[in-house]
Amino acid sequence: MDIAAFANQWLMNVSTDLTRYVVFAVAVWLTLWVILARPLAGRKIRAETPKPKQLLIEFTASLRSIAIFSTIGLLTFALEHAGLLPGPQIAIAWGAGWAWATLALMILAHDAYFYWTHRLIHDPRLFRVFHRRHHKSNNPSPFTAYSFDIGEAAINGLFVPLWMIVVPTQWWVVGVFMLHQIVRNTLGHSGYELFPARRDGRPMFDFLTTTTHHDLHHSSAGANYGLYFTWWDRLMGTEHPEYYARFAAATRKQLKSSNMQTAERPA
Repeated sequence: MDIAAFANQWLMNVSTDLTRYVVFAVAVWLTLWVILARPLAGRKIRAETPKPKQLLIEFTASLRSIAIFSTIGLLTFALEHAGLLPGPQIAIAWGAGWAWATLALMILAHDAYFYWTHRLIHDPRLFRVFHRRHHKSNNPSPFTAYSFDIGEAAINGLFVPLWMIVVPTQWWVVGVFMLHQIVRNTLGHSGYELFPARRDGRPMFDFLTTTTHHDLHHSSAGANYGLYFTWWDRLMGTEHPEYYARFAAATRKQLKSSNMQTAERPA
């Protein structure tokens, strides 16, 4: 495979990742922070709004992350063109049922991968090198989604190549997975709680993370490591003890004390 082919593939990767990021980050920002800012004022989690300088820094850092993702993506490109990545063709032969199953499995696996790598880079010995950039956005915005240090971008970018090597998966499934992750990522950093609340003040579909769940991670850092689901935090005792109360406040609901279940803050 010649250098030109790799260069063209890299540019294609950049174009695809950049388009996804810009479209969804800008769409969430424009919809929630501009068009619906007044109607949704009661759903804003924090009174303060990040300054334009923060948004610009986040966007610039995200461009670097996208370049890293695109470079790591060349691994699967090289393997497939060398005949060493049979998974996509195997997955096609296994049919539509397997395709949809791999999408669900990929989301579940990514959530587990994210939780454990996320906890790892919160280790004080790794935090400054791998994760400090992301937490400089103490009050996040939709543009925070890909605002990573180089090491964290590499860790996040490795998931798809590793998955494709291990699990037979069609390429269109990867595309849908990537759309899912950027939608959840930008909404999770949006600063507005859009999730519906139950009568007792707790989130409907409580196994899913909400914007409040991740916003607490940015404000407190020692809890709420999950990406899509809350079960790892609950199983490992790393869910913020004030999560339900904060969610109820963000949705203007009264939290019934008999239904409050708090988790121990990690040591």
